[in-house]
Amino acid sequence: MMENSIYVGLSSQISLERRLDALAHNVANMSTPGFRATGMKFETMVSKAAEDSSFVSAGQSYIKTDAGPISPTGNPLDIAAKGDVWFSLQTPAGQVFTRDGRMQMSATGELLSVKGYSFLDAGGQPLTIDPNGGPPDISADGAIYQNKRQIGTIGLFTINPNAKLTYFDNSAVIPSITAQPAIDNPHAGVIQGSIEGSNVDAISEMTRLMSVTRAFERIDSLLRGNENTFSEGIKTLGSKT
Repeated sequence: MMENSIYVGLSSQISLERRLDALAHNVANMSTPGFRATGMKFETMVSKAAEDSSFVSAGQSYIKTDAGPISPTGNPLDIAAKGDVWFSLQTPAGQVFTRDGRMQMSATGELLSVKGYSFLDAGGQPLTIDPNGGPPDISADGAIYQNKRQIGTIGLFTINPNAKLTYFDNSAVIPSITAQPAIDNPHAGVIQGSIEGSNVDAISEMTRLMSVTRAFERIDSLLRGNENTFSEGIKTLGSKT
């Protein structure tokens, strides 16, 4: 039974360590525009050797897709996505998807992310404006105008809710199922002159981080106590043989 308690404690420490890593990642990115927080799913398994001992699995991480707060900036090259849609970027890893709509213009007029990746239209082509045409006007449907002439449309994409997401450069994701252009979606759109913040709830995450840290320390203390008791028991039994 003492060995089982050690195994249960170790399984708890492993799960808590993964939770700590996820929380630390969230807290580090709570000011990153468009960032999507990491969540953890845990399962409890019953030991085959002792059915009254419960072991916690290491946990499965997932990316939360809840929207973050939208803040006005007044910058015509800042855009926020409205609804359950994503912008798309062309990167060395292929097409990725983000809610970070901070655009910058290259010398040739290409619209790039803060990391230098091209923003794409719905057909997957890079967006380019006239570098000498003045600030663009971007309508609610993503159409880009300069001098009252449409020169492109920002691509909006939907991601299958069953897709597994992996991070790319923190604020972008790569889905396991191909994202699709959002066509004629009345709930989707673009807000010019605004950016979306991280969906991390800073106060809640800091509170969880402290709670998990204390729980990890308590289990570590219990394991050390059990280890010492186990070692003393072995010494006592050894002296009687």
